[in-house]
Amino acid sequence: MMSKPLDVAYIPMLDYEEAWNRQKAIVQRLDEGEGAEQMLLLQHPPTYTIGSQNHPEHLLLSPEELREQGISLFQIDRGGDITYHGPGQLVGYPLLVLGRDEDLDLHGYLRKLEQVLMDYLADQGIEAGRKEGYTGVWIGDMKIAAIGIKFNRCKHRRGFVTSHGFAFNISSGIQHAGFQGIVPCGIEQYGVTSLEDITGKSYAVEQVAQEIVPYFNRIFPYEINWVTEKEALQRL
Repeated sequence: MMSKPLDVAYIPMLDYEEAWNRQKAIVQRLDEGEGAEQMLLLQHPPTYTIGSQNHPEHLLLSPEELREQGISLFQIDRGGDITYHGPGQLVGYPLLVLGRDEDLDLHGYLRKLEQVLMDYLADQGIEAGRKEGYTGVWIGDMKIAAIGIKFNRCKHRRGFVTSHGFAFNISSGIQHAGFQGIVPCGIEQYGVTSLEDITGKSYAVEQVAQEIVPYFNRIFPYEINWVTEKEALQRL
């Protein structure tokens, strides 16, 4: 049985609203049976997003402070609470059709995304794991990657199309940037860390994006097709 194709693109920087609109358009096309499933790997300018748990009190900055710091704010349609996206963080949006030919396990999908990142970290010499009662990837009491998903029920076919995904902290000091202005994911008692802070090594976000795809492919068996940034942005 041949693997399904998955188009993968790395985009160095993409405005959050544009990325969100692109996800919605891709979801609709996949629902209608058009085109290949996709994974967008990218960075965002400084942005806060508030998910369906909707706790605006976990945003600690006023509108004036947001403007002064140049941070955008979006109320969006994924699960979870508030989180931060910004330069130095690898954001991954897998846009996949689930429940088409296989039994549907939405909870299992979250665990698989966590496992991709945990396997990558293991090969960097980092023991990462899960924390009971929380999503994401943890190193002790420090979260290194957040996960928030929307499962879009298909209207024209069986199953769901996934949107949103993971945010993997790469650059040193990111926890002292936008994370200081929120209660990340509503979790007050634990902190945030990054790949560079844990290892003491330097990593380019694009390097991590390229390296992580084989780990994704071990758990999600697709035929990977890398497309250029220009191709990815011209498709819609």
